[in-house]
Amino acid sequence: MSSDTVPVNTPADAQSIPTIFDPTTCTRKGLCPVTILRNEADDPLQSHSLYYEQHGTGPEKILFIMGLNGSSFSWLPQVDYFGRKPEYSVLVFDNRGVGNSDAPRGPYSTSAMADDVVALLDYVGWTSERDMHVVGVSLGGMIALGNKANSMDSATTCESPSLSRSRIYRTKASQLKGSTSLISWRLLTMTDPETKIPVILDMVFPQSWLNAPASGDPEGRTNREVQTVEYRKRIELTRPQKPVGAISQMIAGLTHSVSPERLRTIAASIPKVLIVTGDQDNLINPSNSLYMKEHMPEAELVQWKNTGHGFQVQYRDRFHELLEH
Repeated sequence: MSSDTVPVNTPADAQSIPTIFDPTTCTRKGLCPVTILRNEADDPLQSHSLYYEQHGTGPEKILFIMGLNGSSFSWLPQVDYFGRKPEYSVLVFDNRGVGNSDAPRGPYSTSAMADDVVALLDYVGWTSERDMHVVGVSLGGMIALGNKANSMDSATTCESPSLSRSRIYRTKASQLKGSTSLISWRLLTMTDPETKIPVILDMVFPQSWLNAPASGDPEGRTNREVQTVEYRKRIELTRPQKPVGAISQMIAGLTHSVSPERLRTIAASIPKVLIVTGDQDNLINPSNSLYMKEHMPEAELVQWKNTGHGFQVQYRDRFHELLEH
C-alpha cells in the first residue's frame, strides 16, 4: 500500500481526536494497532496503538520523532511548513506512553520504541529503500538510531545522546533547581498548566531568548509570552499523560546506549547523517553530540550558539532551511 495513493483515512475511533494541525493539509490520521500487527495483543498490559497524522502528498517523505514525554503536537512549526509544500509528505505520531497513543506497562526501551516506529511505517506503507528522511529530537533521536537504516535517505538527530545516563543529562544551576530527573518527576505532579508551563520553558529555552522580543510578533510580546500561549494550546488539546507512560519514557532515555561500533555502522549505511545541537542545552550535554561525531566521521555536525534544547521552535526558520539542505 503506497502512501502516495491512499486517500484520507480516518478510522471511526480516531475521528473525534482533536488535533492542533491544519486539517486542510492532512491526508490521513488514525491509530496504528502496533501489537495486533505483531500478533502480540494477547497481553492486555502490553497492547497498544500509536496515534499518527500524515500531512502533504509530495514524494519527499519526512518522519518526525518527538522526544521525552512530548506529543506529536510539538512538531507544529515543521508540519505547518513542510506539510504545505507540494514536494513533501510529513508523518508525525505520538510515541507509546504519551498523547493519543496508548501507555502499555513499562518500563520502555528505545529499541522497543523503535520497533513501534517500524510497525507504523509498515502500516502506512513507507517501506521503500532510501525513500525517507528521519528527524528525531532528544529521545526521538535515540529512537531514530534504532530504525531500519536501509529505509533512510537521511537521518537528523537533534540533541540526542548515544550514551547511557552517565553522560546524558545536565542542569544549569543558575536556571533550574535540582537535577533534570527530579524536575521531570516534579512535572508529573503538576496539574495546573499555569504552574507547569514556566518550568517547561525554563528547561528547553535559554533565559536570554525567552526574555527577548519575539521576532515579527505584531503585539510586541516576548518569546516567553508567545511560547506560553503556544504551550497552553498544546496542553489543552493533548490528552493528559499517564504516570506509567511518563516514567517509562524516562527510563528508556536513561538506559539508552549505542556502542561506538554501532554508531560507525549507522553512519556508513545512511547516505546523509546530520547531528544538530545547541550550546545552551539544559537537558542534554552538547558533548554527547561531539562524541557521536567522533564515532560517526561521515556525519555532519552543526552546533548553534545561544540555542537551547527546543531549537526546532527557537530557530524554526533556520531549522527548516537546514533540513531542506
